[in-house]
Amino acid sequence: MKILVTGGAGFIGSTLVDRLLERGDQVSAVDNFSTRRREFLAGALKHSGFRLAEADLLTGEIPAGLMQGCDLVVHLSANADVRFGTERPARDFEQNTTVTFRVLEAMRKNGVKRIAFSSTGSVYGEPSVFPTPEDAPFPVQTSLYGASKVACESLIQAYCEGFGFQGYIFRFVSILGERYTHGHVCDFYKKLRADPSRLRVLGDGRQRKSYLYVQDCVSAMLCALDHALDRVNIFNLGTDEHCEVNDSVRWICERLGARPALEYSGGKRGWVGDSPFIFLDCSKIRAMGWRPTLTIREGIEKTLDYLVKNPFVMERD
Repeated sequence: MKILVTGGAGFIGSTLVDRLLERGDQVSAVDNFSTRRREFLAGALKHSGFRLAEADLLTGEIPAGLMQGCDLVVHLSANADVRFGTERPARDFEQNTTVTFRVLEAMRKNGVKRIAFSSTGSVYGEPSVFPTPEDAPFPVQTSLYGASKVACESLIQAYCEGFGFQGYIFRFVSILGERYTHGHVCDFYKKLRADPSRLRVLGDGRQRKSYLYVQDCVSAMLCALDHALDRVNIFNLGTDEHCEVNDSVRWICERLGARPALEYSGGKRGWVGDSPFIFLDCSKIRAMGWRPTLTIREGIEKTLDYLVKNPFVMERD
């Protein structure tokens, strides 16, 4: 297949690019390199079946030729830092919703009919059913990030109905693993590296979260793309377990041999819109034969080991 990956130099995007090339697909990637992670594509750039373009999808067009003749667009480009929505409210709307509309319009103009999209478990807000299934009713949204992703999902569904697209919407839990650049493991590791005697934790430490290893995430996406045939296909992607933030803190500290004093702040939520419990029902994708290979603890430890061995990931110019 000929596949275009937006956000292809990112954490999940570059991992997907490598997997697609390994199975013999022709892959193009577009990224604005705002996080300067060209290193993640070092292997792909040596591959004859890979093409890379640098572009900002918010302000410019997808470079000519990248989308022509594509069988599938995997749209991963987004604002990935969910914590600062109330400080920069335009960012989630512009980088998530507006960019998704621009991608859909480019697909329509180029006759590309198939899209896979990275949504989030945050679209469920603070649900009353756990584990939360794909057909759970949507509550009032509490997160600007989650609201922007709901809008993206709605646009994709409308294009599927109006223009004959086929859509794959993946509602992720938090993803961990190699090339991870932001999130709680990075945050805690940075703080402990700066001062191993104390660690500040947002929230009360009892927030319950679910995490998924990046290679398991990509495997689930490919499984769905190979087997699901509906016009709109929606899948939760996660593990069948969750942990408290305190559990994650303990595992990270044990791995680093650190014994910091813990300081909590923020009450039951780490930030405005942070759901205190995320746990998704993933039986739908499991019914297709997919299974995660790592537990949450194993994923956290593997991520931390990668950060320790690759300090450039957390450096910023």
